[in-house]
Amino acid sequence: MQRLYDFLRRHPTWVDTFWAVALLGISAVSVVNLDGVPGHHGTLAEGLAVSAVLGVVVALRRRFPEPMLVVALVTGLAQVVLDIETTVSDFAMLVITYTVAAVGARWASRLALAVSLCAASVAQIRWPTEHSSFVGQIAIAVFQTVPFALAWVLGDSMRTRRAYFAQLEERAARLEKEREAQSKVAVAAERARIARELHDVVAHNVSVMVVQADGAAYVMDAAPDQARKALETISSTGRQALAEMRRLLGVLRTGEHQESGEYVPQPDVEQIDDLVEQCRSSGLPVDFKVEGTPRPLPSGVELTAYRIVQEALTNTRKHGGPNAGASVRLVYFDDGLGLLVEDDGKGAPHELYEEGGADGQGHGLIGMRERVGMVGGTLDAGPRPGGGFRISALLPLKPAH
Repeated sequence: MQRLYDFLRRHPTWVDTFWAVALLGISAVSVVNLDGVPGHHGTLAEGLAVSAVLGVVVALRRRFPEPMLVVALVTGLAQVVLDIETTVSDFAMLVITYTVAAVGARWASRLALAVSLCAASVAQIRWPTEHSSFVGQIAIAVFQTVPFALAWVLGDSMRTRRAYFAQLEERAARLEKEREAQSKVAVAAERARIARELHDVVAHNVSVMVVQADGAAYVMDAAPDQARKALETISSTGRQALAEMRRLLGVLRTGEHQESGEYVPQPDVEQIDDLVEQCRSSGLPVDFKVEGTPRPLPSGVELTAYRIVQEALTNTRKHGGPNAGASVRLVYFDDGLGLLVEDDGKGAPHELYEEGGADGQGHGLIGMRERVGMVGGTLDAGPRPGGGFRISALLPLKPAH
């Protein structure tokens, strides 16, 4: 049955042709039986001609709805003018009314409605029912008008329903495209976040390793113990960098199961103290102070604060020179967290910081601004009067709307 239903849906004209032939056969039988009956209007040939034309209207109604409506109206007008009484074939008028109301142009639908409301009255006037009073004639006309009105209402309802479903399909398709676009944006944002994380991890840890390696090479012969300590620092820093890189790269791997040991917690404000100690051990003097009452902060704010300090101290090692020193201030406010990182080194051109370092390949201040913007904070960075560089940031506890 499903195959038959699908076949009928794919070939609507064949279905209409079948019903047209059935209607033509019934109408022909009716015309032949009425031929010669006293009071019957129209000849046999005229009745068969009208039946044939209206059969064509039914057969082609869905392929050419507007032209078939015009043909049906002309046929009906010819019946009235030539005094060809209505037969079973005039059922095609109901069919074409429904069709143009459902799928035809708006002008055709309105025309079909207007003619349908008048057709029964015109037919009753042209061929009045015998032995019926004036009120009876009106009642018969109204009764015969109801099927035409219902046919038009049903067709118009089908049009509205199709339009509604088409709108739903269009909306679903649009939402699907929007979801795909949002998914791509989310993927791009996640990749940008991972890129910033990798930059911070690599830039900080590698700079520490380079400084320690240079120091170890300088004192290897004169102070083997200091050289050994520097090498140990290089080893521990490298392991830490590898662990963080495994965690970040694991995010990019899909369909792979990572061991829980490869993941480490995101850095937070409490680890800034360890970061400062690491910088001190690499030869960079850092003055670190915390003001206000420490308290738990949103993870995004804590990670942003840690990365800003990490990037600032990395830039100090890169551009501050051999005798540079730095200071880090962490201030807890009622509604946010303040950061101030300064150094007294020779510094580097502000453009290099914006580009991400002297090699121009990192994220630098651009990455800092992106991080601060993600939590709704503000960042101010630039050279200090008299030398050095200053970075200050205010991170609110709640993102600005």
